[in-house]
Amino acid sequence: MKPTQPILSLLLGLGISFTPVTVPLITQRSWAQTQNLQEEAQGLIDQAVQWTRQGQPQKAIATFQRALAIARQIKSREIEAAALLGIGSNYSNIRQHQQALDIYNQALPIFRKLGNRFSEALILHLIGVAYNNLGQPQQALQFYNQALLIHRELDDRSEEAKTLNSIGVAYNNLGQPQQALQFYNQALLIHRELDDRSEEAETLNSIGIVYRKLGQFQQALQFYNRAWQIFREIADRSGEAWTITNIGVVYDRLGQPQQAIQFYNQALSIYREVSNRSGEATTIINLGSAYLNLGKLQQALQFYNQALPIFQEVNNRSKEAITLSNIGAVYRKLGQPQQSLQFYNQALLIFKEIGDSLEKFTTLNNIGTVYLSLKQPQRALEFYNQVLPILKEVGDRSQEAVTLSNIGAVYRTLEQPQQALEYYNQALPIRREVGDRSQEAVTLNNIGFVYRDTNQPAKAINNFEESVKITIEMRRGLQQEHREKFFNNKQGPAIALISLLIDQNKIERAFEWVNLATTFELADYTRLIDAKVTNPQAQQAINQWNQKNQRLEFLRQQLEDDFSEEKSRQIRELETQVNQLAEEITKKYPEVAELFETTPEDTAKLKASIPAGTVVIQPVLLNNSIAIFILAKDKPTTVKKVPIEPAQFNDLIVNYRKKLQDRKATGYRTTSGELYDLLIRPIEDQIQALSPKQIAIIATDKLRYIPFETLYDQKTKQFLIEKQYPINYFTRLSINSLQNLRVEDSVPQPRPVLGLGNPNPNEPYNLPDSEAEVQSLPKIIPGSEAYIRNDATLERFKQEALRFRFLHLATHGCFEKDGCCLGEKHECEGVRQLDMLANTLLFAGPNFDIANAALLGLQNTELITLSACQTALREDSNGEEIAGIAYLFERAGAKSVMASLWNAEDNTTKDIMVQFYGNLNQGMSKGEALRQAKLSQIQRHPFFWSPFILIGDAR
Repeated sequence: MKPTQPILSLLLGLGISFTPVTVPLITQRSWAQTQNLQEEAQGLIDQAVQWTRQGQPQKAIATFQRALAIARQIKSREIEAAALLGIGSNYSNIRQHQQALDIYNQALPIFRKLGNRFSEALILHLIGVAYNNLGQPQQALQFYNQALLIHRELDDRSEEAKTLNSIGVAYNNLGQPQQALQFYNQALLIHRELDDRSEEAETLNSIGIVYRKLGQFQQALQFYNRAWQIFREIADRSGEAWTITNIGVVYDRLGQPQQAIQFYNQALSIYREVSNRSGEATTIINLGSAYLNLGKLQQALQFYNQALPIFQEVNNRSKEAITLSNIGAVYRKLGQPQQSLQFYNQALLIFKEIGDSLEKFTTLNNIGTVYLSLKQPQRALEFYNQVLPILKEVGDRSQEAVTLSNIGAVYRTLEQPQQALEYYNQALPIRREVGDRSQEAVTLNNIGFVYRDTNQPAKAINNFEESVKITIEMRRGLQQEHREKFFNNKQGPAIALISLLIDQNKIERAFEWVNLATTFELADYTRLIDAKVTNPQAQQAINQWNQKNQRLEFLRQQLEDDFSEEKSRQIRELETQVNQLAEEITKKYPEVAELFETTPEDTAKLKASIPAGTVVIQPVLLNNSIAIFILAKDKPTTVKKVPIEPAQFNDLIVNYRKKLQDRKATGYRTTSGELYDLLIRPIEDQIQALSPKQIAIIATDKLRYIPFETLYDQKTKQFLIEKQYPINYFTRLSINSLQNLRVEDSVPQPRPVLGLGNPNPNEPYNLPDSEAEVQSLPKIIPGSEAYIRNDATLERFKQEALRFRFLHLATHGCFEKDGCCLGEKHECEGVRQLDMLANTLLFAGPNFDIANAALLGLQNTELITLSACQTALREDSNGEEIAGIAYLFERAGAKSVMASLWNAEDNTTKDIMVQFYGNLNQGMSKGEALRQAKLSQIQRHPFFWSPFILIGDAR
């Protein structure tokens, strides 16, 4: 929750005056000079208020207690009540909730006797807050409801709204989010009616927290962003920081910890600016959690150890214990269970001491989990069984479901599947009752594993499928930018499902799930044509896009009948508008983003669109194996499961990529042979039986960076490319180009090329061989045009591209996320002065941001070749860069893309490209033309001939 100032406004209801904060503190000695005990008591209360405002709760409590003693001595019930209230408030601020509750219970009968209904309602509210903080939300509700009746009786709308908000908090803690939302929304209406901007923002934050817990992250972000805007408008910096932190938590839950870290650091700066130590430490904890999710355990530990002394300094015992618990979690992940238990037990002692039942239950559950990892399931069971009845008693449904699931896990470990199912099936309806879709999916997955392990595959498959479907449904509510990483973080059930379907020989169903659960965002804009969605704003945007697109198609038809520069210019402008609008509405509306997701129909289209003579190979990494799917036109899908040790396989790929990128490396044939034995040899017979003329690879993850044509058969002493198979690569978008083959595409004809090269002949950008490469194009293919140096501008490319179906860019490309330094010895390497920004292509004049590829309008483009130097990719890269580049240009309309996997050598690139276009001019397919060009260099290290790959239609 947002750190708040102590609730001292209650004292105003008693008519007690305050000394302004700017007045110096009154010393004890000055009070000894008066005999008026009532004035002395009132002065002590004024002094205690100042201590409270200055963040000195212990001094405030001591001073309030002195005032309390005098009030009782002189039998002043008003001052006694004020002192009790001040003591309770300060105990609450230092998270000593039981002490606060005891004090409030002493104050309540006094307020009632005084007949002060306003103060009675407020103290009832505070008692409710104490019970809620003690993990007893059911009892809290009893007091909140009493307070609510009085506030309504007094027509005190402001306090009514605050109490409604607290009732929402209690229901949220009870694991009843829908009821929580009802009360938050009631409070929100009143805050807006009263124009109470601060309380409105706090309630918006509370609503965001509920949606976050429900796994409805897009809605959570919407509420947080509205709260953030209000806090900015009213200049509440702590409120801003609180909200920014909440936004960071959503990104962390979405599987985007790097973005979360950016928000946390922003919040941290604000908390430090306003000297909010508790908020600072809370944000440091969140930073630790983000690094924990990144797998950077030592960094996480450093952050938790930074937060711990701050919480001790501000005497925030609850957060101190939470931090100790988080440290325990890190040690558990580090495989140091004894140290983990040590920190969990320290946390548990504090939670017991301050009476925080909610966190105590969580810690007991965590301790049980450690014992389970220590292979002491009975000991774990003791802790879980200790917690379960208490959770049922207090009505905490969410934690009850957690504990039931944990007990189920124990029985699964004990190989008692029936008992495991019993507890998982108790947890499942609770997950559904509280609306926790994410954990519902986890529970279904756990049930699936039990059925799988007990040889009940049909039931296992049903549960796995239900689990994955929930995750897909949750993704539907997300904007485009969050979708892929959200699903990547939750692929376990999908992998288990695919593996089991293969084992049960349900190959077509397995392949369908491979494509549903592991590939995303087809982004074929034709899906917007006549599309219907439920969101009226999104539908209006789609209709607007359709109007522009119809106009664009009309102009294109006119251009085919009668080419003119003016019509070409109009088309280019309208294409930009159409594609920009499609981009905008796809990013803005989850309903539109959903139109571009893979469907079972897309999988069917892929199979139906495979050209005759082409065999498609799709390797899929499972937990301990690779599933290699083989597809061909009008043939049943087959699959081969190859056992692997995941860590060793990953090392093998990384090692091979290093060897490929180092022209001096030796031993690459041995490493390549190992990969051939894993990826090709198991399916050699199936490939040969299909007699392919072309092999197409759908690669994922790090396999994207392995040019399969370099895989080496140590038996025949041949690279795969030497076995008469041209090789190309598919993305999910490639099916569009395969479906739309025109009659004239199958007839050999001249293929003039638009070439641009060496746009900046100065070091470190100079590419003299690329310049020669482009200048050779008109000589090789009649009708081609070449633009070099200052003429190789982005504007020139846009103007001329419509006239050519083959486009060639011989320039630098930077696909590193942090930008690029060119040249092996260039001085920028040390200080990171970047020669090129991330994801750009070099032109004369302004460079081109590849993210804007859709604005180029490449609908008539048969091939775009990026004959560019590509700076060496990071060792930890997983293939996203090249796949992303191909994806962007395919989405812009190109049927195929040629790009390099690493920093291509300029002279060899020129030779390969010249031969490639010469082969094209002789009537070869794109795939065969590239294969023959590479074979001309086959005696050299693969570094020279293999970086360029063909993505998309190879015909």
